[in-house]
Amino acid sequence: MRRVMWIGAVAALSLLGSAMAQGKLTVWTHYGGPELAWLKQTAASFAKSSGTQVEVVEVPFGDIQNKFILGAPQGQAADLVVSIPHDWVGAMAAAGVLEPMGKYATGSYIQSLSDVAVDALTYRNQLFALPMFAESVALIYNKKLVKEAPKTWDEFLKIAQENTKGNSFGFLYDLANPYFNYGWFTAYGASVFGRTAQGLDASQTRLGGDAGNRAVSFIKDLRYRYRLIPEGVDYGVADSAFKEGALAMILNGPWAIGDYKKANIDFGIAPMPNPPGGGQWRPFVGVQGVAMNAYSRNKTAAANFAKLLVSPQNQVAFNKAGGRLPVSKQAVQQLRNDPVVAGFSAVIALGTPMPNIPEMGKVWGPWGNALSQAVQKSDTNVAQIVNAMVAEINRGLSGR
Repeated sequence: MRRVMWIGAVAALSLLGSAMAQGKLTVWTHYGGPELAWLKQTAASFAKSSGTQVEVVEVPFGDIQNKFILGAPQGQAADLVVSIPHDWVGAMAAAGVLEPMGKYATGSYIQSLSDVAVDALTYRNQLFALPMFAESVALIYNKKLVKEAPKTWDEFLKIAQENTKGNSFGFLYDLANPYFNYGWFTAYGASVFGRTAQGLDASQTRLGGDAGNRAVSFIKDLRYRYRLIPEGVDYGVADSAFKEGALAMILNGPWAIGDYKKANIDFGIAPMPNPPGGGQWRPFVGVQGVAMNAYSRNKTAAANFAKLLVSPQNQVAFNKAGGRLPVSKQAVQQLRNDPVVAGFSAVIALGTPMPNIPEMGKVWGPWGNALSQAVQKSDTNVAQIVNAMVAEINRGLSGR
């Protein structure tokens, strides 16, 4: 049965694969609108200067990873993907379909990038994609209600509570979402996995113990002790409140900025203050990069086009096209007067990449369930919930 499914999946790639003749490059992309136009224009410029034609093929984001893993060994996948999120890297590298990109990158190029971007796209000590842009959550505040970003927890709490009255709120976000909450875990000393010299080690789960208990207790306190985030608030509720001008501060990412601009909200971006008794707040960072097919017949040309795409000048151009946040230090410097780039870049520099190993898929469900349970009632047993979460994660990782 598995063989029949595999054959069918590969056959489904034939239409895309028919254009992939030797001597030209094929690029798969999930971009649309101005970003797709930028990619096609850059491909045309590369073709003119190098003599190598580039065909850009639009593939739905949700289809790319599976099609690439199945199609690459059969010659039915693109030379490059522009771009892949870093949390795909572990699975795709383990499948043998990604070309290690470190051999095409100079030391000076690596040093010109933000450290978190390089770390995110590195798997088992090899760089598997050239970093292109990054994102994270940050404190976004309405300047009409918050004159200056709070730098301490006491300042933050005072502003949040003063603005929580009637139909207005001081601070909201998706309280039970692990991605949004990771900064609190790091502040209290937790992480998802441990590390060895080879990279992340899924045999070491680090979300529990005293650090995990303190983080989850603090998240619970945001509802029941500080009375900031009522029951029923999810991402949509918080986002809508901010767009309507009824929310002073929100924890959100750059994907929301376009809507906030359309709503004519005068906003600022800053790191979250460290929570009470905690250390540095460090959110999850997501990075996307340009990845090469390990089976490509045109690796030199593909590497040259990939390096052109991630050059500082093109990271600036890509930002102008769609607002993505560059990871080139030179590009960030050139865009230093853009408050969105400046604000989020400062936060990204503090952050930690989401784990890029396949085992992370066993973590999200138990983690999210634990957070939902912890904030359901004021008398929930946090230690019991955290212990059960860790046990469930470990069972999943061990295959039991």
